[in-house]
Amino acid sequence: MSVLTLEPGATPADEEPPDTSERHRLTAVTGLAALSLDAMASVAYGPEAIVLVLAAAGGHGLGFTLPVTLAIAGLLAVLVASYRQVIAAFPDGGGSYAVAKTHLGARTSLVAAASLVLDYVLNVAVAVTAGVAALTSAFPALYADRLWLCLAVLVLITAVNLRGIVESAKASIGPTVVFVGSIFVLIVVGLFRSEPVSTTTAAGHASVLAGNATSVGALLLLKAFASGCSALTGVEALANAVPSFRVPRVKRAQRAEVALGAVLGVMLIGLSVLISRFHLQWLCA
Repeated sequence: MSVLTLEPGATPADEEPPDTSERHRLTAVTGLAALSLDAMASVAYGPEAIVLVLAAAGGHGLGFTLPVTLAIAGLLAVLVASYRQVIAAFPDGGGSYAVAKTHLGARTSLVAAASLVLDYVLNVAVAVTAGVAALTSAFPALYADRLWLCLAVLVLITAVNLRGIVESAKASIGPTVVFVGSIFVLIVVGLFRSEPVSTTTAAGHASVLAGNATSVGALLLLKAFASGCSALTGVEALANAVPSFRVPRVKRAQRAEVALGAVLGVMLIGLSVLISRFHLQWLCA
C-alpha cells in the first residue's frame, strides 16, 4: 500500500485552491461602468454641439439635427465593429497604440499614444465643466462657485481612480446607472409629451433667424458632424484594457464594447429625436 505524502503547505490536486486573482478583474458590466464613463458623459454635450453649429442656419438648419446624428451613429457602429476586431487581434490591450506599432511603426504609435493622452485630458475637462454647467443650470445659486465645484469633482474622480481600476469600477456603477437611466427616462417621457415643459420668449428671434437663413451648406453640415463626433470620445477605452477583464477576456471585452455602442447610440438618437420633435431652436436662439 502506497502512502501519499505532501510537501509542507501543499494540497492535493483535487483540492487545489481556485485562482482568486480573477475576482479582482472586471466583468462585462463593471468594465462597461469603469471604462465607458467618458463615452457616456459625452452625451451631455454631443447633441448640444450639433445644435449650436446648425443654429447658425436658424430653424431650417436645426431640422438637420437628426440626420447628422444618424450619420454619427453610423460612424459609431463602424468604430464598435473595428474595436471588436482590435480586441480579438490584440488581447494584451494597447488599443490604437498597439495597432499603430504593429502595422505602422514605433513613431506612428507614439503619435497615437500622445493623441490619446491629450484626448483624455481634454475629455475630463469638458466632461467636468459640462456636468457642473448642468448642475448650476438646475441650481442657479451655485453658479458663482462653478470653478470650485469643477475642482472638487476633479479631486473626487482622481481619488476614486487611485484606488485601482476594479475599485473605481465598483464606485462608478451607481452614477453610471443613474445617468443612463435618467437619459432613458427623459427620452421616453419626451416621446409621450406633445410640447416641452417650458419655452422661452426667444421664439420670435428664432423666426427671424429662420427667415434670414433658409439654406444649409455642406460645410455647415460637416462642421456639425465634426462637432457632434465629440460624443464618440472614449469608445476605444475598452480595447485599451482587455487584460483587466476576467476570462474569457476577449469575449467579455467585446460584449462590453457592443453594449457601449448600443447604449450610446440609443441615447444620442433619442435626444436628437426630442430636439427635432420640440423644435428646440426656441431655446437656442
